[in-house]
Amino acid sequence: MAQLPPITISTLDLARLEALLENQPDSPALRRLEDELDRAHVVEPNAVPDNIVTMNSTIRFTMDNTNDTFTKTLSYPRDMDGAKDKISVLAPIGSALLGLAVGQSIEWPGPNGKTLQVTITAVDYQPERAGDYQS
Repeated sequence: MAQLPPITISTLDLARLEALLENQPDSPALRRLEDELDRAHVVEPNAVPDNIVTMNSTIRFTMDNTNDTFTKTLSYPRDMDGAKDKISVLAPIGSALLGLAVGQSIEWPGPNGKTLQVTITAVDYQPERAGDYQS
C-alpha cells in the first residue's frame, strides 16, 4: 500500500469514536480505524478546515479503479437506517474517508482483500462548518 495521507479530526469526533470502539468486538476493520485515530492530527471542532471529512459530513468521492462517484454521509453505526446515502465509519471505506481533505486519495483494504483507492472530490456538508456540534 502507498504511504497514508495526513488526516485531521476534531477532538469531539475523537472522543465519540473512542467511546464507540470500546464497545465493539475486535476485527481488522476496527484496528484500522484505531490506527487512523492514532495517527490523526487532532484539533478543536471550530478549528477543523472546511474541506475535511468529519463525522456526519456529506461528501463526494471517486473510486479510482472504476471512476464511479458516490455521495454519502459518513455516519455512526447507530445512525445507519438502511439509507443508501450513508456509510458507516466502521465500514472499511468509511474509516478510510475520515479526516481526508478534498483532493486527497487513500489506498485502503476493501472486501475480499481487494485494495480500494478513493479520492475525495467535495465536502458538500460538514457539521463543524455549519456550527452543528450535537451529532
